[in-house]
Amino acid sequence: MKTIKCIIVDDEPLAISLLENYIQEIPFLELVLSSENSIEALEYIQNHECDLVFLDIQMPELTGINFMKILGNRMKYILTTAYSEYALEGYEHHIVDYLLKPISLERFRKSAVKAQERFSLGKQAQEYFFVKSSGKQHRIGFEDILYIESIRDYVNIKTAEEEFIILDTLKSMEQQLPESSFVRIHKSFIVNINHIKNIGTKKIIIGPDHEIPIGENYKMNFLNRLK
Repeated sequence: MKTIKCIIVDDEPLAISLLENYIQEIPFLELVLSSENSIEALEYIQNHECDLVFLDIQMPELTGINFMKILGNRMKYILTTAYSEYALEGYEHHIVDYLLKPISLERFRKSAVKAQERFSLGKQAQEYFFVKSSGKQHRIGFEDILYIESIRDYVNIKTAEEEFIILDTLKSMEQQLPESSFVRIHKSFIVNINHIKNIGTKKIIIGPDHEIPIGENYKMNFLNRLK
């Protein structure tokens, strides 16, 4: 069973305490951060591995809606709020669930199971994702991706026709891509196995003529995946 690394973002200490207790009751949830400050949580997500945010909507530093707009599909969200009028706007961001305060353990458990199902089925069922590049949202089909390259705080998603440079990490990309087609072969590269033309001892050729190095730390896993 995959452990879902989750974060609580709420400006009410009592709400945070309740959610922390509920998370302890769910074996597949792992709490990695609780924060009353949405800016602090945003910075944490930029630098750490996490999957799911239990997110309040009305917060002073940064609203939950704006929080989701910044991160986009990099995370999944369960909204936790006392204001039902925000539900429709929240669902526009493809959230997992909407929990109206006060939240019971039974209702929380159902929401957690829903999140687990979304994580286990999402990558297999979905054939594309959206990324924000040059001020626009672009739909990219997984099958169209040749490789993804890390460039400091950004990644370059390369297709046969285009490339998209976005603010993200390779670790985050790995979580969004279907494992059946993509594998990390270097600290700076994830490649689509279906587009590999040939394989050498230290590099591969992918797409028409792109040379990608094979890192020693990733070589064994890469070769095993090809089998």
